[in-house]
Amino acid sequence: MGMELFPPSHGLGGTGDPWSSMAWHAMTQSWDKQGGRRSGREVMGGNQAAGTVGVGGWERRWVRGGTHPGGCTLGWDAARAVHGHQRGRREGECWAEAVGSGQGGRGVLVVPKAPRQGDAEAVPALCLCPRAGLGQGKRSWLLTSAAPLPALVLVVSICPSRAAAEVPWGLGVPASWDGSCWYRQYCKQQVSAGTVSPSRGLQRSVVWGTKAVGSVSMVGWSAAPAADLCACPVSPAAGGRPCDAKDFGHGSLVCACSATYCDTLDPVVLPALGTYVKYESSKAGKRLERSEGNFQRNAKTPEFHLTLDMAQRYQKVKGFGGSVTDSAAINIQSLSKDAQNHLLRSYFSEEGIEYNLVRVPMASTDFSIRLYTYADVEGDFELKHFNLTEEDTQMKIPTLQAAQAVAKRPLSLYASPWTSPVWMKTNGAMTGRGTLKGSPGDKYHQAWAKYFIRFLDEYAKHNLTFWAVTAGNEPTAGEIVFYPFQCLGFSPEHQRDFIARDLGPALANSSHRDVRLIILDDQRVMLPYWAQVVLKDPVAASYISGIGIHWYLDFLAPIDLTLSITHHLFPDYFLLSTEASTGSYFWEPRVVLGGWDRGSKYSHSILTNLNNYVTGWTDWNLALNLEGGPNWSKNYVDSPIIVDSSKDVFYKQPMFYHLGHFSKFIPEGSQRMGLAVSKKCRQCELEHSAFLRPDGAIVLVVLNRFPVDVSFGISDPQVGFIEAMAPGDSIQTFLWKQPA
Repeated sequence: MGMELFPPSHGLGGTGDPWSSMAWHAMTQSWDKQGGRRSGREVMGGNQAAGTVGVGGWERRWVRGGTHPGGCTLGWDAARAVHGHQRGRREGECWAEAVGSGQGGRGVLVVPKAPRQGDAEAVPALCLCPRAGLGQGKRSWLLTSAAPLPALVLVVSICPSRAAAEVPWGLGVPASWDGSCWYRQYCKQQVSAGTVSPSRGLQRSVVWGTKAVGSVSMVGWSAAPAADLCACPVSPAAGGRPCDAKDFGHGSLVCACSATYCDTLDPVVLPALGTYVKYESSKAGKRLERSEGNFQRNAKTPEFHLTLDMAQRYQKVKGFGGSVTDSAAINIQSLSKDAQNHLLRSYFSEEGIEYNLVRVPMASTDFSIRLYTYADVEGDFELKHFNLTEEDTQMKIPTLQAAQAVAKRPLSLYASPWTSPVWMKTNGAMTGRGTLKGSPGDKYHQAWAKYFIRFLDEYAKHNLTFWAVTAGNEPTAGEIVFYPFQCLGFSPEHQRDFIARDLGPALANSSHRDVRLIILDDQRVMLPYWAQVVLKDPVAASYISGIGIHWYLDFLAPIDLTLSITHHLFPDYFLLSTEASTGSYFWEPRVVLGGWDRGSKYSHSILTNLNNYVTGWTDWNLALNLEGGPNWSKNYVDSPIIVDSSKDVFYKQPMFYHLGHFSKFIPEGSQRMGLAVSKKCRQCELEHSAFLRPDGAIVLVVLNRFPVDVSFGISDPQVGFIEAMAPGDSIQTFLWKQPA
């Protein structure tokens, strides 16, 4: 939500009706008090809008030149008065016409009541514009602003011209229509709620909170002009902004973001005991849409229902996130500073999906624009010439620092190398089949272990410390002849001995002894064999904390015969999904803007992994361009965020919102709980998983990958029952509190 607010010094009247002095933004004033009239001229971006305000008649006329940067004209009155525009005149109501971006359309803006002297500290100047891609027919509007929001945010209800079963709103959350206007305002734990009847005008019952940091949900009303002004002191970031939806013809929508606008989410606030909140995304267009409901005590239980079992407890969650590759950093930095900020806040902040895991490549990958390592000087076994590159100091490190700056949750960084310097390798090349020269314990393996330590040292100089490192990205790739991009081959026996003799001791004897070590970092088809070879050696096992898996060959590896068996064999070592991307197979299109099925594949993978003891899930590139790169080897893939730098915009794909259904609501330290299924769903395959958060709340994620709506129930014996419905092609996250 954006809004222009003007302090008293810019025109709030000293006595009498405070609306008798009008506030303007970026204007020159020429007040002529002769005849009781005042006039003003507004100049923005070389375009002009001029008008007069009569103290008695309250008439404003607009004369325009060109297109206003905000994309709309506006006239209003503070009471029942007359408004003018070159295209006509209306009585007793406020209206606006949008002309920006080739989109026409009119909307009705409810006029705020004149505040009593001292009630308000600012006079709002509002600009109403249609949401891009929706136009006039959908009646969906956004409030825009040319100035940053101050601490006081004024919220105005928007009045559509027709009733509907459900109306998309630019301000607030969609809600079912009840025949009259209603709104609810959340101020921390306090709630303001009221109704407006078309026949009776405004009726309000208000409870105010003094330390309001929440958001506002204002929706609907039918026909009669009625209005109210709600003021609540909130942080400038509070209040979720809706998706600026765009349809590229691929089955679903993307949400467009720019330097001036990006959709946001409210910080998670636990609902009151006996109630729940639900967040829903769907192929039809919902994107983490919030709604509320009440638990029932005596509801009829449907045949298909899920029952929470608090006695069954499984693995704890580490988190969710993505990778800051060279390409991701290049794409993020190709945007303007404001757009970059929106992108990083979308991923890491409370108003976004709150990633807490970040994978960082050590030197180049295929998602780089050149091949390099940090120690390319031949024979430098002591790594005297080790140095970070411009890709680190100018791209990845600033991106990571900016992500940390906007994140409320601590970020856990983990690093993975793709290849050693070529002078250490048997084939003398970064690509193709090759491994380290010599054998574990020799100077080549010692130098390669030292390379890890130097990387951690150099990043620490930039105040970036790591939670973990992997022993190497996809070690089996380096066993493949003519492998097309950077790799370093290891067998499980070779990795075991390298860890036992070189890498493990190097970490243990350094200042980075608390950094976890992850083995495999490759396809799960290698399990449990790889883990058995490495972890049955007690020396190697003593240095290792976890096992990393990729998803690219999952279709060859049944999850219960790989991940579950590995967990039961080695329950003290965590499983972590360290890489996944769509569009990677040669028969697939690389980037699909609005591809819902790709998001569903992500959620299916996350749920099946979580239900088989995996502790977290990491996406590949945070952001790519429209081609799915840059990638020096042309190994293009898709990404949850696609950047179009030529327009200074980026698009949040369905994958982004699917990931958010997990990352925002299942924080680190959450524990998977038992979930009993009463009956197999014969017409569908709902997928689900439940978690106990560290704050004691319960999270349940339900995925419906099929186009059929499914009714089901949710039972928490300590709280009650929820009658639910999973629309076709949707994902839902439920959140509720349990008794203390």
